[in-house]
This record gives sequence, C-alpha cells and structure tokens, in this order.
Amino acid sequence: MSENYSLGEIAAFLNAELRGDPQTLISGLNTLKNAGSGELAFLANEKYVSQLPSSTAEAVILSARHVSNVKGFSGTLLIVDNAYLGYAQISKWFDTAPQFLAGVHPSAVVHKTARIGTNVSIGPNVVIDADTVIADNCYLAAGCYIGARSQLGEGSRIAANVSIYHDVSIGSGTTIHSGAVIGADGFGFAPDGAGSWQKIYQIGGVVIGDNVEIGACTTIDRGALGDTRIGNGVIIDNHVQIAHNVVVGDNSAMAAFSGIAGSSTLGRNCILAGDACLVGHIDVCDNVQVMARTTVTKSIEKPGSYSSGITPFMESREWRKNAVRISQLDSMARRLKALEKKNS
Repeated sequence: MSENYSLGEIAAFLNAELRGDPQTLISGLNTLKNAGSGELAFLANEKYVSQLPSSTAEAVILSARHVSNVKGFSGTLLIVDNAYLGYAQISKWFDTAPQFLAGVHPSAVVHKTARIGTNVSIGPNVVIDADTVIADNCYLAAGCYIGARSQLGEGSRIAANVSIYHDVSIGSGTTIHSGAVIGADGFGFAPDGAGSWQKIYQIGGVVIGDNVEIGACTTIDRGALGDTRIGNGVIIDNHVQIAHNVVVGDNSAMAAFSGIAGSSTLGRNCILAGDACLVGHIDVCDNVQVMARTTVTKSIEKPGSYSSGITPFMESREWRKNAVRISQLDSMARRLKALEKKNS
C-alpha cells in the first residue's frame, strides 16, 4: 500500500517551485483526465495541454512553459524543468508492488555450494544450482532457476519464472521480468553436407551490467565463444531477442520485438524502436536511433536517425535492385526537376 505524502515533501524531493498549500496530502498518481482529489498528475506532452483547465487533480507537475495554460485549473502547481522526469522520479513513492521479506521458502532448492548474501528473499519453487553467488538484498520470485556458477549482483530483482542458465553474470540493481530467459544456447548450427545440421555448442556466457531492466519474455543468448555483453543502464522491453556474442553499449534502449543477430554491436545511448532489427556481424556506433520496423543491414558509423522498410514484399533479388533505386530517388527527382525547368 502506498502512503500519503505532503506536497511540501514532494516539492522538496523534486526541487520544484510549489504554488499551493505545502500541507496538502497526496495519496496517489493519475492522468490529467482521470485524477481527482488527493491525486497528483503531470503535464509533459503538448497534446494534453487542453485537458489541464478542466482537470480535477489535486496538483500537477508541469514545466514553466505550460504555466500559461493553467487558467481554469484550481489545483496546486509543481513547476519543474522536466515534467516527465519529475513524474518518473516521484512514481517510486507510490509503487504498489509488494515488499519482499528476507528468507528461503521451504519449497526452494538451494545447492549446498551456493553462496547466499544477507537480506535475500528466495520464493517458492526457486532452484539455485551449484557454485552460484546471490549477493545481498536480492529478490527471487516463485519458480526462478539460477544455473551453475551464475552470479546476481546486489539488489537485483528476478520476477517469477525467469530462467538464468549457467555462467551468467548479472550486475547490481538489475531487474528481470517474468518469462525472460538469459543464457540459452545461441542459434549456432553448421550444415553437415548431407542435408542436416551439426550443432555448434555454445561455450561462452552472458555478462549483464548494473541497473539493467529486462522485460518479460525477452531472451539473451549465451556466446558461442566469449560472452554476450549488455552494458550498464540498458533498458530492454518485452519480447526482445539478443543473439549470441552481441554487445549492447551502456544506456541503450530496445523496444518490444526488436532484435540483434549474432556478433553485432550496438553502441552506447542508442535506441531501437519497436520491431527494429540488426543483422549479424555489423557495428552500430554510439547515439543512433533506429526507427520502428527498420532492418539495419550494414554498419552505421555516423550518429543519427535511420529508417527503412518502405518496399512491398517481393523476391530478394528484385528487392535488392529496388532498394538501390530507392536510394537514388532524391538525386533522380532533382535531375528531373532541373530538366523540367530547362525545358519550360
């Protein structure tokens, strides 16, 4: 259950200018449209400015540029530099997720060689294999599996039914949501010359940095040789696929259904939008944004925003020719315009 907080406390935490009674109590968060008495809302997106005058929220977090839009709004204002960041920061105060209690559930199976830190919560039917290390203040919900020689950093939270294979190293403060699989075999097979496949055994591991968030049903494969590596502060949505020996740089973000094929590198502070994909064995530099449903087929060496995917479905041979022609459209249009101007 969340607590009540005074607007004075909230303003001090957010370093906000408060226009209203600091003793007013706030019991929860809500949208501008739906917030009522005792609830705090925020205004960060221009498309919702019209909702502010009629909002019945007790208070609103907003930036100085929106103060002129408050005519008709009777609640309190909390003025900050970045309203969306302010909302994100205060949201933790009203988190309703149950708090875990330290201890090992009777149904859990913990190998005698596992090293378990202090204030660790191990839920029902959790299995912790040999020579694992679980640092202080970790939480493992029901049905998790932690494979041999894997490590969880301090304060990591593993939701129900997460599978972490052997030889996986996870940094401190990392959250992994339900159904995620970390360290499964990469998709490595060699044709055997007789119409079948020879499995390539994946003998590397996975190394995940600090303060990483991994969404539900996301998969991060172990390396074939060497490790798959996820940097510090990376945020990964639900249903994301990261293949063997991929490297993801610090503070990059991957939205749902995006994926990176084997042995590719995504730089720091990059964004893959929904369903964006990188083919294997390419490198993407820092500070690149890949738009939704874009397929990156070659390395990117210059920061910026990139898009693809406008051609209709066709045979690959025809697609390759048309893809080249599409890249020439701008120069063709300029030449055509010049010819029209010359002949007019």
